Amino acid sequence: MNKISASLMCADLLNMGAQIKELETAGVDYLHLDVMDSVFVPNITLGIDTVNQIKAFTKLPIDIHLLVDKPSRIIRSLNFGSGDFVTIHAECSERIMENVAFIKQKGAAFGLALNPDTTIEEVAKYLPYVDMINIMLIVPGFAGSTLIHGIMEKVKATREFLDEHGYKDIIIEVDGSVSNERASILKNYGSSMFVCGTSSIFKKDIDFKTSVNKFKESVR
Repeated sequence: MNKISASLMCADLLNMGAQIKELETAGVDYLHLDVMDSVFVPNITLGIDTVNQIKAFTKLPIDIHLLVDKPSRIIRSLNFGSGDFVTIHAECSERIMENVAFIKQKGAAFGLALNPDTTIEEVAKYLPYVDMINIMLIVPGFAGSTLIHGIMEKVKATREFLDEHGYKDIIIEVDGSVSNERASILKNYGSSMFVCGTSSIFKKDIDFKTSVNKFKESVR
């Protein structure tokens, strides 16, 4: 079943509480929380305290995306648990498995994010522990970045690789410039979880209920 993970990186930070409640009512499935360190990517977004306050504030499960070089410095201070996703980048400087056990111990699902130039074949050794693959469709770091030409084909190739190697249960999440029109194609290519930001549900002239319903129609 297709899921919407609403990117709070795109929210109005001065009215985030109200917008979270509106997103809940609109029917999104997850809140996507980007945590950046200005090292792995040249930006800083939501911090540890903000993530923990959001977790305590909402009934929705959270989808934490750690765009950081050393996730172990952050992950043990975050509040997450059963039903949540915690995603680490394959390209971080730490050994991935050092953090997987901690994520699973707390009951959360483990996601592995791939930058545009990282292939599924390069991370095959981690797949027995992975619940979700996050495929970046843009160069990560900033909301509203341009979709990389030809990158959607990577989703299809990844789904085929996973299915052929016995990992049909691994979810594919797509992240970055996911418009309604692209989401329809990405669904057919094998994605079932969509990070929705300024290209889809965060529109200045449309309320969340309308934009979320339109997006759901595009992936139905």
